[in-house]
Amino acid sequence: MDKYIFDDWNEFSGIIEKLKRNGKKIVFTNGCFDILHAGHVDYLNKAKQFGDVLVVGLNSDVSVRSIKGEKRPIVNQTERAFILSNLKCVDFVVFFNEDTPYNIISEIIPGVLVKGADWSVDKIIGSDVVLKNGGEIKTIEFVNFQSTSNIIKSVLDRYCSG
Repeated sequence: MDKYIFDDWNEFSGIIEKLKRNGKKIVFTNGCFDILHAGHVDYLNKAKQFGDVLVVGLNSDVSVRSIKGEKRPIVNQTERAFILSNLKCVDFVVFFNEDTPYNIISEIIPGVLVKGADWSVDKIIGSDVVLKNGGEIKTIEFVNFQSTSNIIKSVLDRYCSG
């Protein structure tokens, strides 16, 4: 399957519907994926194992700034999407501008919604939609406790302190 990046839901919706008609189990996860690291790759590889097609909802630059502040993202949305779409496990990347992926989850209605195990199921955005439509919620334990914030702090500590 080719890799696709979408910023237009109307264009993407037809593809999702066709995949569902063909019996494919759609897995959805989301995030900023600002500075891609081993923890992200491990997480995405594990998410893909829950179904046939992995869709990554990617916070747009506007969304990242709203959540993380004016100095983020470090890597712009075009580059983040390009990197994600070139991972073997990722089938589609779709941008969203809101603070949460609720609207895109409501449109896709994936068979499986995946988040990190640091989220309780009742706090996972879109879990109500997925469960109401017969889907599953899966959480993944982090084995690599790396984070973009930790990487930024490490760089600043190494190169900006005295």
